[in-house]
Amino acid sequence: MSVRVQDTAFDMGAEVAAFTERATGAGAVVTFSGLVRDEGGSLSRMEIEHYPGMTEKALVAIREEAMGRWSLTDAMIIHRFGALNPGDQIMMVATAARHRRDAFEAAEFLMDFLKSRAPFWKKETAKSGDAWVAAIEDDEAALKRWDKP
Repeated sequence: MSVRVQDTAFDMGAEVAAFTERATGAGAVVTFSGLVRDEGGSLSRMEIEHYPGMTEKALVAIREEAMGRWSLTDAMIIHRFGALNPGDQIMMVATAARHRRDAFEAAEFLMDFLKSRAPFWKKETAKSGDAWVAAIEDDEAALKRWDKP
């Protein structure tokens, strides 16, 4: 499955190995894993919510867009939901292409989408209380570079 939304942890090494094995014709595989970041040392956990069905549909659509915009042989997205602790993996993207530029650019595109547009809602629990994570201007700016002319 090229898109997975799950509440369980995943093994990055096993995922990369399986993805690479099926990346027939690829000359480049690019992977990225996002982690729960604890800036300042006060984060207890992060709760990620989503609407099943809607989320998967959005991720499948953005994967298909990446497949169409770059010469990819494959692309994969894994995103977690539920309660996560600092240092836990939140998500992973992998792209495979004949040439590295396509693999890198497509991976960045997928990461920018996941950070800014994917239908997930994140709430941080810290010593000071709970707070929903708001959009960050830099993330929005990063996504704009992928606008079609």
